[in-house]
Amino acid sequence: MSAANSEKEVRYVGVKENLAYGFANAGQVFGYNLVAGGYLSLFFTKVFGIPEEAVAVMIFVLGIWDTINDPLMGSLIDKTRTRFGKLRPYLMIVPIPLSIATIMLFAGPEILADAKSTTVKIVYMYISYFIWEFFYTIGDVPFWGLSTAISPSTADRTRAISSARFISGILGGLSTTLLPVMMDFTNNGVWNLTLSHDFLILALIAGTVGMGLFSLAGYKTKERVVQTIKEPSVLDGFKVMFKNKPLMLIIIGNVLGTLTGLAGVFQTYYYSEVLNLSSAVLWINLPGTIFGFLTYLLIPKLKTKLDNRQIVMLNVICRFVVSTLVFFAGLGFYRTNIVVISILLMIQNFIFSFFNTINSVIPTEMIGDTVDYMEWKTGERNEGVSFSVLTFVGKLTGSVSTSIGTALLPVIGLSFTTNAQGMQVAVKGENTDLYIWALFTIVPYVLGLLTLIPYAFYNLTGKRLALIRSEMAERRSKLAAEVSTGGVQDE
Repeated sequence: MSAANSEKEVRYVGVKENLAYGFANAGQVFGYNLVAGGYLSLFFTKVFGIPEEAVAVMIFVLGIWDTINDPLMGSLIDKTRTRFGKLRPYLMIVPIPLSIATIMLFAGPEILADAKSTTVKIVYMYISYFIWEFFYTIGDVPFWGLSTAISPSTADRTRAISSARFISGILGGLSTTLLPVMMDFTNNGVWNLTLSHDFLILALIAGTVGMGLFSLAGYKTKERVVQTIKEPSVLDGFKVMFKNKPLMLIIIGNVLGTLTGLAGVFQTYYYSEVLNLSSAVLWINLPGTIFGFLTYLLIPKLKTKLDNRQIVMLNVICRFVVSTLVFFAGLGFYRTNIVVISILLMIQNFIFSFFNTINSVIPTEMIGDTVDYMEWKTGERNEGVSFSVLTFVGKLTGSVSTSIGTALLPVIGLSFTTNAQGMQVAVKGENTDLYIWALFTIVPYVLGLLTLIPYAFYNLTGKRLALIRSEMAERRSKLAAEVSTGGVQDE
């Protein structure tokens, strides 16, 4: 029996710990979903009343800051050595400041309700979003680094990642399930709340219940992969990242794919400003959401047929094909026949949900493979820097797509004005609805084809990866034996 097979048979992480990791991710995602996609753009423009150009610039500027902030945070984490590990200490501390930052981010319209100056609103937007982004990074980088450090077993890591994605998909997704319904209730006068109240209520839940759950990652998990005794410098962390060819290919691929995030931005505007029914997203996405949860059960079987690289490339191609068909099929009725368009989008979402689920697990697992690769090559593990790439790319996708999407609003003829009742309403040009439909469906996935280029050169798969895992299993056993006889403890 090979070392690799032996490693697969050992299960280090129990059900309770997997659940704790999953519920922690759900708490984190509940708040993040209010910021992701088009909701942040909608909040700042339509709810807070800030000009589209100012919002686009702010999101772009802070997106550039993330290119420095995330890897720097990862390097600092890699230098950390405590009795709790190098990742968990941050997860124990960050929930409280992140809770406050989340609430303050969406409290602006209430705090500045009487403010007449747009400049004051813009300053508040910059400060509140910067603070939220700062603390979110402190939590997100170690959280995903933990998915590799939680166990030396690849099967354990896949289970932990799947648990996080599955539970967060159910509970974390509640914020974006409730928000469209609340917005429709407000717009139709069902209750006496404003759109700013809708966002703030969900932010309060995210800051209290959500961050309470997120703290489970710090207090109810363990780091089991033995760390190197030497503390790498921050500069060494960056050097290792650039020497890690498989990781760099993943980075390039994901950066090239950032504009697929435009679909999420314009999905929000399509439902709210074209169909004038924000809650339509709920029944359209429901079948796909249910199927997506079942897809987690299919991942182990799929991985016996295809390697991670093949799965990622298949995902990109299938999204392009499906979105192209949907765009042309819906051209005649995308704004006039809500029943037919709902069925069409339901079919698209059903197919997409299969790939969305797989895509929520596989890239995280691939970055874990690159961490093992560099440990095999250099003897040092760099979860912090490596997984800062995952969080950086996720936020880059959000910031670039949201920034560009928001900047495109006046270009495609969409703006907001205050009506006689004091509500923000849309003002549209002749072809605005068509542009929104295209930017929601076909355009993002045509641009997403660029992702295929770097993945064509990715070779950390098959026999090569199996050999690395086998040799690393032997090295870790030796290192664990040395630690138990007088080395540095990992917890």
